[in-house]
Amino acid sequence: MAHHAAKSDYSDLTDRLNRFPQGAPPSKLLNKILAMLFSEQEAGLVSLLPIQPFTAAQAAQIWKMGLTEARKILDRLSSRAILVDIDQNGTTQYVLPPPMAGFFEFSMMRVREDIDQKCLSELFYEYLNVEEDFIKDLFCLGDTKLGRTFVHEPVLSNENASHVMDYERASEVIKTAEHMGISTCYCRHKMFHVGRACDNPMDICMTFNTSARSLIKYDHARRVDAVEGMDLLDQAYESNLVQFGENVRQRVNFICNCCACCCEAMIAARRFAVYNPVHTSNFIPKIKSTDCMGCGKCVTVCPVEAMTLVSAHDPKKPKRKIARLNKEICLGCGLCVRACTEGSLTLVPLDQRVITPLNSAHRSVVMAIERGTFQHLIFDNRVLFSHRALSAVLGVILKLPPVKQILASRQVKSRYLETLIAKM
Repeated sequence: MAHHAAKSDYSDLTDRLNRFPQGAPPSKLLNKILAMLFSEQEAGLVSLLPIQPFTAAQAAQIWKMGLTEARKILDRLSSRAILVDIDQNGTTQYVLPPPMAGFFEFSMMRVREDIDQKCLSELFYEYLNVEEDFIKDLFCLGDTKLGRTFVHEPVLSNENASHVMDYERASEVIKTAEHMGISTCYCRHKMFHVGRACDNPMDICMTFNTSARSLIKYDHARRVDAVEGMDLLDQAYESNLVQFGENVRQRVNFICNCCACCCEAMIAARRFAVYNPVHTSNFIPKIKSTDCMGCGKCVTVCPVEAMTLVSAHDPKKPKRKIARLNKEICLGCGLCVRACTEGSLTLVPLDQRVITPLNSAHRSVVMAIERGTFQHLIFDNRVLFSHRALSAVLGVILKLPPVKQILASRQVKSRYLETLIAKM
């Protein structure tokens, strides 16, 4: 009987996770991961929580328990980085982050004694790098991605710098964040426990704003100022790490400094031929073939194997090779330009700019529409939507292109929404 109850609790939690635009496909491995992170009781309680941020009073009402007891449970879950607590004008709100980027990573962003991180890493590796469903759903579904690539700022020319918006600069995110925390890199920490780690810097995972504040509060991240943040960014540049950050323009919550061998997104790009598992930057390398010496440095440094060496077709030097770029899979990070010592590579702006969502609400709505889960954002029956929250979601919808408005309307089958769209 207890086994049946446990299975039901974790299955319910999996169902809850899959109400996010980016979910977690059911799997025996997923159940084992959740069992390491949640007790049976916690799994059952968290499965009842809403997608939108909620207060302790709302959780108490859902769980049918006293406010003090509910708050203790929420604070305990926040202390283990299962939930993120947010201070909104003196009121604490809580939110369950998705598995990625979320509590999967948070569980490995410091060395902990309360869970077996080696066992957890092995389960993560099997679920993410051997089984295919989770990674394919995370990086392949829909046009709008969870993350985006920041351009490698040191290689920008003066002309290029004028084309870069502030939100496209990792340095600007660091300088303007209200809070900044540094943690252990989840990807490299996980790979360390499965014997596949590289020697790139470990303590360089960056979180910002509300996420950083919560992680710092419970010692999952170390508070740093902008000066130290810039020093760490320079260290990432020197190590040829790629900056992947949250795919929003306002209040970015994370920037990962990624290596090709450990990063889930870049492993997926190579293994499953996923074109652009995160959004590219607004630049792309341009090769001046007459200057290229075919040294292969750009090929070696490219994290997604977008650069190759091919014959130069030089009749005077039949064995001469030059670099060739596969534009379809290029991230536009600019690492190859830094690696080139002959000056044969430069960054040029894309013909058409990559569109970045305004904020997390905008991104979530578009991702949900594209993935067929928009109804979960509107009809989240765990907690009734406030007028302000509903207005925010509908405001995002009404700014979308007509095709995506139609998709949203079909998913929620709402005459009210159809009327609003028609009036616009």
